[in-house]
Amino acid sequence: MPRRRHATLILVALSALAACSAGPSTRPVIAVHGDGDEPSVATVPSGPREVPPLENYESTGMSWSECTDDTKARMGGTAPAGNWEYECARLSVRLDLPSRPGRGSLGMSLLRVGTGGSPLVVVGDAGGEPGTVKAARLAASLPAQVLSTFTLIGVDRRGTGESDAVQCVPDSARVEIVEADPGDESHEELADAYTLASRECVLDMENRLPAVDSWRAAADLEQLREALGVPHLNGIGVGEGSKVLSVYASRYPDRIGRMVFDGAPDPTLDVPSVAESRAVAAEQTFREFQKDCVIRGCPLGAAATDRFKALLESLRNTPLRGGDFDLTPGTATVAVLAGLADRSRWPALADALVAAEGGDKTKLSAFVDPLLVGAEDDPPWLDAGIITSCNDTTSRIPPERVAGYTTDWRAKHPLFGAYFARKLLACGPFPVPQPAKVPRLVGAPPILVLTTAADPVTPQAGSERAAQALPAGIVIGWQGAGHGALGQSACATAAAEEFLVNAKVPTSGIVCPP
Repeated sequence: MPRRRHATLILVALSALAACSAGPSTRPVIAVHGDGDEPSVATVPSGPREVPPLENYESTGMSWSECTDDTKARMGGTAPAGNWEYECARLSVRLDLPSRPGRGSLGMSLLRVGTGGSPLVVVGDAGGEPGTVKAARLAASLPAQVLSTFTLIGVDRRGTGESDAVQCVPDSARVEIVEADPGDESHEELADAYTLASRECVLDMENRLPAVDSWRAAADLEQLREALGVPHLNGIGVGEGSKVLSVYASRYPDRIGRMVFDGAPDPTLDVPSVAESRAVAAEQTFREFQKDCVIRGCPLGAAATDRFKALLESLRNTPLRGGDFDLTPGTATVAVLAGLADRSRWPALADALVAAEGGDKTKLSAFVDPLLVGAEDDPPWLDAGIITSCNDTTSRIPPERVAGYTTDWRAKHPLFGAYFARKLLACGPFPVPQPAKVPRLVGAPPILVLTTAADPVTPQAGSERAAQALPAGIVIGWQGAGHGALGQSACATAAAEEFLVNAKVPTSGIVCPP
């Protein structure tokens, strides 16, 4: 099939790196303890290895077809400008149920964009935008040389998007979970909603439920590598997608290609500590959002924090009703967190908050729609997010401990502390998975980890610890805000381009300006 040429992107000049300053690293050495099966691969040398060479892919076993219009429709009004063309395919991978290891199958949805001969896989958050759509958006923000060297291949990880997506939480439970007021003193209604979600998902999915996790998502990538006919897997992990690539690296260490983690979950903290770190980071991100409002002269101005608090109180007394769900303190909080994560939508978030103050819920509700309502080709994101996170941990937090965290964090982190504390109820009713024993990664080529100073999804300190856990993790820190630096910071993007395209490994600890 002839390869299509795409509109030329503005090349991020390598001189942008000159704007970055190298700073000392104060990260502690973190030990990673494996708790699972040893990898079924040949022995690989320990210690750092060279960056693997690039190889052309074949994908003769996959049938690609044009899907430009469908992809743009999935992105709606936020589709990137330009004459982008996309092709889609479907790959059958092993379901690998705990009760039937190595057996069964599911369909994995793929999208490709770019003209390069080497594949570069894009994996995103389980509870966020599907990887196929993420790759389509990312292509518009990457330097032209990346798109001429690589073909981006977006992956709807198992349970998401069009990859036999999970959609088992009843509509009523889904709405109750998101509408729940973080200010409520009682957790009973929220706990009941999670219990209903668990019961219906167990009944609907039966023995397929435990198969939706990062361990098996990593194995899916190995089957994709085999189908592409390349000896190494190159990849970009966005947020939690970095965890999937990290598990892949541990399971298949001799097949690691050039990898960039754009934000990475903290592998060293327990579940409550991760939740609190996200509350802290979200409050920091909101402060940056307020500063941006002042600089741009947005209607919220320097009073953004006070006006958001006032809006929550107003909604507590008088929710804005109508549509698929009401605008309550819960949905408003979820909407703001979604908006804070996407730096490009900060102006829209500010306008939406002002509209909600005036009684118009439409704009703010749009930030919540993907979680609750979804679309024809994209089921609600909430289901896969809950199931994947609960299958990735054996931790279950008792309600009485959640109540204690809520009281404590509400005082310490007044904007978002109670919300993240109450989310700890989610996994309580779900079956405890059989823990997958991820082998310790001993030898690996350099892996580039991009961190963002105010990232409400993967806080900077946790991403730095994730890099420290790698045999050769290289950290580039962006002093900006939002979830992810790739395509947002010219400095971080240029470093990633040099690493991916030219195998030039930057000095770890470089700090990129806001």
